[in-house]
Amino acid sequence: MTTQMISDITEAEKGTSLWKDAWLRLRKNRLAVIGLVMLVLFIVIALLTPWIAPYSYQAQNLDLGATPPSAAHWLGTDIFGRDMLTQIMYGGRVSLAVGFVATAVALVIGISWGAIAGYAGGRVDAVMMRLVDILYALPFMIFIVLLMVVFGRNMLLLFLAIGAVEWLTMARIMRSQVQSLRQQEFVEAAVSLGLSPATIIRRHIVPNALGPIIVYTTLTIPSVMLLEAFLSFLGLGIQPPQTSWGLLISYGAETMEEFPWLLIFPGLALTLTLFSLNFLGDGLRDALDVRGSRD
Repeated sequence: MTTQMISDITEAEKGTSLWKDAWLRLRKNRLAVIGLVMLVLFIVIALLTPWIAPYSYQAQNLDLGATPPSAAHWLGTDIFGRDMLTQIMYGGRVSLAVGFVATAVALVIGISWGAIAGYAGGRVDAVMMRLVDILYALPFMIFIVLLMVVFGRNMLLLFLAIGAVEWLTMARIMRSQVQSLRQQEFVEAAVSLGLSPATIIRRHIVPNALGPIIVYTTLTIPSVMLLEAFLSFLGLGIQPPQTSWGLLISYGAETMEEFPWLLIFPGLALTLTLFSLNFLGDGLRDALDVRGSRD
């Protein structure tokens, strides 16, 4: 018996957890790994932007104006003579923050709503999910626009407004997970021990539903970032002096025929980020699919 065979037998005897097994499958998905590396790279750059940006965010040179990429300005400058690489790096901080924070808001609302509805069942479930159906029927874009118009435009409100309309799908996913898990023996055992419903949901049900939650999170962040970009394109999102990729794309679209680099580079940054998140989301979906891994 070879050393490799002994090693394989030993590993089989030890067994692997669901998360370790999922990680091993995820590593075999090249697109998912590339997406993860790209996403981590974008996040690190966003966090380090104040220290690694080539120019000051406020620095502008009106005499220079819009110039194409050069040795001094790798991605060119805008019509105010501001370095585009610096603008894109600072815009990435805002776009990624909107994506992650608004998604977190949506997850908190959706998980709480779906878990309560699924665990309570009966009339409570019917009323709560009918409300979700009603909200699904409403044009959420108009809802966000109304919030921005009535309460003003600021980043915090943008986080809350987007998160408040992105939680509906998560609520449905969580409800279906709770309905299947509440019949499991470990939940019945927790009930027999006298644990409260809140404790059972928090300690036993939500941790066992993390797979779908994680996958949905990676697929929600891109949609949130696209929504922010669309709102900024309409002039309803991030407002100067702050900037985001959506706002830079909006400015670039106005001058794309004369200064195409003002649209190409912010659009490329947003596109690469969305691709990386989608690749990672698809990889996580396959890696956490236990039934698919057995085929």
